[in-house]
This record gives sequence, structure tokens and C-alpha cells, in this order.
Amino acid sequence: MFNAPTNTLRSTRRLTGILLGLAVAAAPATAYASPLLEHSNARIDIAAHAQRSVQAAGLDDPAKKEIAMKIVSSAENSSLDWKAQYKYIEDIDDGRGYTAGIIGFCSGTGDMLDLVKLYKQKKPGNVLQKYLPALENVDGTDSHEGLDPNYTRDWKTAAADSVFKAAQDSERDRVYFNPSVSQGKADGVGVLGQFMYYDAIVMHGGGNDGTSFGGIRKRALTKAKPPAQGGNETTWLNAFLDARVWAMKQEEAHSDTSRVDTAQRVFLRNGNLNLNTPLDWKVYGDSFHIS
Repeated sequence: MFNAPTNTLRSTRRLTGILLGLAVAAAPATAYASPLLEHSNARIDIAAHAQRSVQAAGLDDPAKKEIAMKIVSSAENSSLDWKAQYKYIEDIDDGRGYTAGIIGFCSGTGDMLDLVKLYKQKKPGNVLQKYLPALENVDGTDSHEGLDPNYTRDWKTAAADSVFKAAQDSERDRVYFNPSVSQGKADGVGVLGQFMYYDAIVMHGGGNDGTSFGGIRKRALTKAKPPAQGGNETTWLNAFLDARVWAMKQEEAHSDTSRVDTAQRVFLRNGNLNLNTPLDWKVYGDSFHIS
């Protein structure tokens, strides 16, 4: 679905020509005495590098971000239709109270509270604003006190509001997506690695305790190094997934590791470090496909 358009290919050829010209201009005099085959190989290498540079994208590329949202939704909501999840809300009995929205904001972990505060800032007097005192009181618990019986109904009402949808998008990016991409780029991993970080932060949070993202990454560092530290990308990502699986198994609610074993690990085994389509994976036994 994301084949390079014709103008991108033309840009690639222009970039290749420029790189070749620069290479010739910068080459020492002895280079011109090299055999024709060596010149030919040099052109091939430079052209291949130029092509990779044009094709490379981070998870923040809009097309890649869309893929990321669909894969996370397959695990969080058993659906690729992530945009249908703004209205989602239920208590999944994981000790975090209500879980809701496009990324699983929780009443017991503070991110739902921050979201409703932002919604109030963007649209004072909205239908969820009256629940702010209750959300502050239940933060850190699985309690529904002050939320029941109408909170879920009012959440779904708010989800029809474009302002609330935009607030969910904003908090998703601020708390989860942007930190994942930034850390992934700092570690020198590509799109798949950045997605692995994102999915881990979505589930475990971005903290530094043993079962949060920081702790998972620290555990992986005892087994391998990321590319930015001279390590092999595949080796590093396998170590990261091993640490992620360990963290998941520390909590009964997250002990099913299929979102790693039959999804992310599959992409990694296939060498799909750029998370290119088509993609096929399973989560909790359900099969998914992106063309």
C-alpha cells in the first residue's frame, strides 16, 4: 500500500546523481586509476545508500504511525479500527480502574485525569469536567467511587466531540508516542524498534521501576547494546523483547505475551525492521492483516 510514487523515484535518481558527483569530486587522484569494476561497485553502493536514505522513515511518519495505531488497537481492542476507540471504556479488572479511549487511559494511573484536565482547558464546562474531583481521589486505585453510575455514559457522549478526540490524540502523543520515538531514535533503532518501545510504554508506562519501560530497557542493556552504542539492531531488539516478556509475566493481567510472541517477534524474525506492509500477525489467537 505504501509503494514509492513516481516522483519519489525521480528524487532518488537525482539524489543518487548528486552523491555520485560529490564522490568523484572528493576522490583522491589514485581513485581514477582503479579498475572499471571498482568504479562500478562504488556507484552501486552509493546508489543503494541513497535509496535506503529516501525510503527510511521513523514511526512518526504519518503512514507508519497509522500502522502503529492499528497494531496497538489489535491488542488493546481486538480491532484495527483504532478511530472507533475514542468512545471505548470499561474496567478490565487489571487493578487500574476504568480503561478508556484510543490508548487505554486509566482512572487509576493518572493519565485519564490529565486527559480530562486537558479537555476542561480546551472546552470548559464539558460533560466530563464534573468528574475531576473523583478522578483525583481514585488516582492510584481501582476504585470507581464518584464515577459510577454515569461516568461511562458521559465518556461516550464526550467521545462524539472533536475537541475530546483531539485531546486524546494530544495526550497519546505527549505521554506515549513522542517519548517512544525519541528514545528509539536515540538508541539508533528503526521503525520496528520504535514501535516496540511505543507498545511497551502503552502497556507498562514510561517510568523507571523494574516493570516500566525504563526498567525493561535497563534489563535489556544487561544482555545487549542498542545500535547507538555499537550493538546489532536485531540482537538488541530481541533482548528488549525478552525483557518485555519478563515484565509482562510479573503481572497476571498482562501474562498473555502474544502481542510480543506472535506479532512483534514475527516482524523481527522476518527482518522487517522498517515495519513495511504487508503485515500479518496474531494477538490473543486472533489473526490480523494490513495490506
